[in-house]
Amino acid sequence: MAKGTGTNRLIAVDLDDSIGRGPPDIEHERAVAIFDLIDENSFTPTGGHEGPFRLKLSLAERRLILEVRREDGKEVMTHILSLSPFRKIVKDYFVICESYYEAIKMGSPSRIEAIDMGRRGVHDEGSRLLQERLAGKIEVDFDTARRLFTLVCVLHWRG
Repeated sequence: MAKGTGTNRLIAVDLDDSIGRGPPDIEHERAVAIFDLIDENSFTPTGGHEGPFRLKLSLAERRLILEVRREDGKEVMTHILSLSPFRKIVKDYFVICESYYEAIKMGSPSRIEAIDMGRRGVHDEGSRLLQERLAGKIEVDFDTARRLFTLVCVLHWRG
């Protein structure tokens, strides 16, 4: 799938109050994840809808609610995504990220590189799962799935 150009892309991502706010470092990471996602993405809801699109994320009972609207605000779709299948991957990702940050402080370059490869592998696994779980509802390329998975992780991060 080609990178989103014209109509097949997100132009805004908003977080509902149901997500809650965190300390400044978490809010910064969320803002960076959103910026990266908007900066480059390929996002196409099924059904031949014309974009570009605005995405509003909210949480309810361990589910991520993706509300998709057109640029003019007209509702396109709402997709509810269970976060249960992501629980283990997100937990593993956080554990390996902690190891990575510790290795940066006092590890050798080869140790840092090995941990980083593992971190990227777990992130890729989560990205593929997200792409699979959205299939048939919202088509995203792998890079967009990676950016969305980063945002899902940041939404879980409590610091």
